Amino acid sequence: MIFIKDEKGETSYSKGIKAEKIAGKYLQEEGFSIIKGRYKTKFGEIDIIAKQGNLLCFVEVKVRDRLEDAMESITKRLQKRIENSALFFICEYPEYMDYDMRFDVITISGDISGDMKISHLDNAWLASS
Repeated sequence: MIFIKDEKGETSYSKGIKAEKIAGKYLQEEGFSIIKGRYKTKFGEIDIIAKQGNLLCFVEVKVRDRLEDAMESITKRLQKRIENSALFFICEYPEYMDYDMRFDVITISGDISGDMKISHLDNAWLASS
């Protein structure tokens, strides 16, 4: 895999890792507990799995220069991969089976190392099955 560096010498991969850490801190400040970060399955990856009370959130984190670009990157195909990974998680950790569940998106726009804006769209989409 080839990673292309931007003008600051950062790859999109390293920006993504930073964004996930920022999003995790944000969720903790909002009262969530982080259960898993970068949860990988054969279907794909969930950036953050967090809980608050009896609510389990599967969170996709996107970093882009513009908020609109971040939101447009959440395709139906990506949603389905996250949904399948969430089902896999529930099978692996059945203690969460009775929790309410939702799919959230956290976008980070602007300069991730400086002036940035965090947007949290809760219940960003409904599972298709």
